[in-house]
Amino acid sequence: MNINFNTISSTKSGTTAKPLYYLIITIIFLLLTSFSAYGNSWEDITKKAKGQTVYWNAWGGSEEINAYISWVGSRVKDDHGVILKHVKLASTADAVSRVLAEKAAGRTNNGSVDLIWINGENFAKMKENELLYGPFTENLPNFKLVDFKGKPTTLIDFHVPVDGYEAPWGMAKFNFVYDSARVSETPKSIPELLQWSERHPGRFSYPHVTDFLGSTFLMQALIELTENPEVLNHSVKSKAAFTKTTAQLWNYLNQLHPLLWRSGKSFPASSSVQQQMLNDSELDIALSFNPSATSAAIANGSLPESARTFVLKKGTIGNTHFVAIPFNSGSSEGAMIVANFLLSPEAQMQKQNPQIWGDSTVLSIAKLAAQDQQKFKSLPLGIATLAPEKLGPTQPNPHPDWKNQLDAEWQRRYGQ
Repeated sequence: MNINFNTISSTKSGTTAKPLYYLIITIIFLLLTSFSAYGNSWEDITKKAKGQTVYWNAWGGSEEINAYISWVGSRVKDDHGVILKHVKLASTADAVSRVLAEKAAGRTNNGSVDLIWINGENFAKMKENELLYGPFTENLPNFKLVDFKGKPTTLIDFHVPVDGYEAPWGMAKFNFVYDSARVSETPKSIPELLQWSERHPGRFSYPHVTDFLGSTFLMQALIELTENPEVLNHSVKSKAAFTKTTAQLWNYLNQLHPLLWRSGKSFPASSSVQQQMLNDSELDIALSFNPSATSAAIANGSLPESARTFVLKKGTIGNTHFVAIPFNSGSSEGAMIVANFLLSPEAQMQKQNPQIWGDSTVLSIAKLAAQDQQKFKSLPLGIATLAPEKLGPTQPNPHPDWKNQLDAEWQRRYGQ
């Protein structure tokens, strides 16, 4: 079955275009996965997985997340005899490059990577280069619990159809973190952030674009500053189109950078470094991609009790993060065991607890057993976590092509 997703995604913009687009994608996905060539029974997968070692390549920059992954490892070992090894990454692109190099070298079996925490441009690159195992998600018993309707980015990753090649395991939404002991009024838009910085020079910064949060700030600013955000849903048509669409962004950054920490001559190396700067009172406003992370940081002592969060009036970027299995994994069954456990109500509740991680669930609460529904409802929001109705609209990520070119142009203009 051949589906032209570009034709579907060009639906005329309007109040019903995006919901219709996501509904069509959902229906197509469910039809396609009904005929997967990877349709081994879960019983067979479980038997083959026992004793396998799964090398999970995942970002290692957070003690809380690392502790959660360690807990996952203990659970899948106890329940299924699967050994989980966390390969801590500074950048997901490192693992993608390794798999690409293995394919080029003819290593089609027993690759060094069995599972990757991935989304966005890294997923697009792996899919384009046929580096992925699958489709496999229809094999996962817990996959049916995902909220496909309410959280359509579980099937569309940066405007690239997932097609069963990666399994969702968490939701993220861009937000701002501030110290309420020093900030009484927060900006409500990207232009207002510039005005705030003019009144408070040196008190804001964003991470270097080699960190995903710094790159996300560029995309968030571009969405607000471009005249026609709809063009960002598709790949960049030409160099001239990129130059025209991004002109306002570079003009904005040229005004903002002299007002940043260290006058914009250097940038925090990572989101964790930026958070520490907020805790040390070097900054008054920082960035986050998890609405509950600030509450979790207060709970573990990484941020002061006065830390709070805010979002922009027109909404902020939100997406889903996934796990994928490389084409040459020698432990694909074990990797599926891990992916399925990550989708279990137990693992999703553990992850959403702000005292552990605070990452939002991908599950549909309505699909769960009554007992599990009540457990989710009983989870504390956290002192700095905005209620869901106060998080505002969710802006879709631009197509990966825009992110790649934005990062490269930023490096050319401002890279240190």
